[in-house]
Amino acid sequence: MKLEGKNVGFSLTGSFCTFKNTIPQIKKIVEQGATVIPIMSFNSYQLNTKFGEAKEFIKEIEEITGKEIIHTIQDAEPIGPKHMTDIMIIAPASGNTIAKLANAITDTPVLMAAKSHLRNSNPLVIAVSTNDGLSGSAANIGKLLNRKHYYFVPFRQDNPITKPRSLVFDPNMIVKTLEYALDQEQIEPILL
Repeated sequence: MKLEGKNVGFSLTGSFCTFKNTIPQIKKIVEQGATVIPIMSFNSYQLNTKFGEAKEFIKEIEEITGKEIIHTIQDAEPIGPKHMTDIMIIAPASGNTIAKLANAITDTPVLMAAKSHLRNSNPLVIAVSTNDGLSGSAANIGKLLNRKHYYFVPFRQDNPITKPRSLVFDPNMIVKTLEYALDQEQIEPILL
């Protein structure tokens, strides 16, 4: 088990429709013997949506990990200097978060966590979930695909009929993508 004994930063941003399929993957990572450090963006930590109540997601994540969620920029900043993570994943990574990563904007706990984590040249895994992945966000996804230390969970069109430009990651590929990224390899194929 490649994740056993590893410290995994698991960050969630505001693509709320994926939470119910993403959170069980956190449990799988813990079951493999990894320590999961949960991180949430301001919006994912505070907003209630038609997909669920923020407090319920927070409770579930904290019960699975046994850790309080990092949800402020101040609490995310020490991740790199204290070498708190061996690998980090942003799942889901919204178009907004992808754009900010691609353009070095650090204004949420997740972005600060990623920036701090990357200072140690450790892998950062991106799980794309955005309605404009094949339009407005495409250029930013392309930038990150070409950056060192960035790896992607395989993704596909979400619903080509009603959302023709939408992309979403395959949650069942999270663990395997993390394992490959720890070996500095991009799992293939990226496009499903």
